[in-house]
Amino acid sequence: MAFTLTIDCGGGGIKASVLDEAGTMRAQPLRVPTPYPLHPDLFVKTLVELSARLPQADRVTVGMPGMLRHGVVVATPHYVTRSGPRTKVDPELVEVWHGFDARTALAEAFGLPTLVLNDAEVHGAGVVAGTGCELMITLGTGLGCSLFDGGKLAPHMEMSQAPVRWGMSYDTYIGEHERRRLGDALWSRRVRNVVEGLRPVYLWDRLYLGGGNSRLITAAQLARMGDDVVVVPNTAGILGGVRAWTLGVNGQR
Repeated sequence: MAFTLTIDCGGGGIKASVLDEAGTMRAQPLRVPTPYPLHPDLFVKTLVELSARLPQADRVTVGMPGMLRHGVVVATPHYVTRSGPRTKVDPELVEVWHGFDARTALAEAFGLPTLVLNDAEVHGAGVVAGTGCELMITLGTGLGCSLFDGGKLAPHMEMSQAPVRWGMSYDTYIGEHERRRLGDALWSRRVRNVVEGLRPVYLWDRLYLGGGNSRLITAAQLARMGDDVVVVPNTAGILGGVRAWTLGVNGQR
């Protein structure tokens, strides 16, 4: 039986646990604040130190924000800032993160086979049924997105950075900062408007809403989204680390 160390890296915190092949956690998830400024070396060091507090694993799955291709970082929105999300971008961090081969660096640090994916892709792997077109949207510090067709992961699109309204990106428009400013009721209305705006773009069979803030969507707004929209537990970001190895994502798209 293979045990998987799964690490869910967000803008505000990094969570990890070890799971068996059935997705049962061998230990309660551990969480540490995401340190800033976050150089790739510190990123690797933080993940290794966190894993040392957990049971031994046979392989590793890491989900992190941003655009990744084949385990290599193209861009990451939060980790290039000086003090965390919505703070000033550090040009030196932009340079060192761009092209950072996270998969190779972490595989060498852990000494284990390693997958590194966008965090919404790992979340999606934890919940998709494997039939039809399934879209995963995560709501937390910002917005994450992944698309599956017949259980196979489609190439990643960094939808979070697309403009939506008033010069805001999706990341900003329905991110944590705006939720705190607006309150859950008005923020939930924004989420529904975003869902309805994306519906004709994707024509999904099922849309999953996950991430830490999905549970804060009001029942009234959720009911208006339709039966094809489902809120899923935030633990999907951990559970997906096991299924990611069997859902056609090993190629590190």
